[in-house]
Amino acid sequence: MNISQAAKLSGLSVKTVRYYADIKIVEPARDIQSGYRSYSNDDVAKLNFIGKARRFNFSIEECRELLSLYQDKNRSSKEVKKLTLAKIASIDEKLKEFHSLRDELSHLVNCCNGDDRPSCPILDELSK
Repeated sequence: MNISQAAKLSGLSVKTVRYYADIKIVEPARDIQSGYRSYSNDDVAKLNFIGKARRFNFSIEECRELLSLYQDKNRSSKEVKKLTLAKIASIDEKLKEFHSLRDELSHLVNCCNGDDRPSCPILDELSK
């Protein structure tokens, strides 16, 4: 199938599918005469897999590793679990950072009168 069909079936944009082929995370066959990529059902399954992994915020390299583990029928599930636990820890850390940022912004909003005067503690803090 062509790239448009593969993109539609995988729920990804054509640009994203092309990028994944360019970085060789998916390697569709090439038509020798036209040079166009031809995607198989297996390629679309890989694209689906990568798309889902990216939605869980796995990096491209982590997606490569997960895809490699998925394709290795002799893999150990502990490798997959270890990678996933590391991702959860990373998400937890980001959540802490976001909560801290939210608390700081909330404090600044509470300090701002929000009136017609030009003084603004929010801008004052941002300018430091």
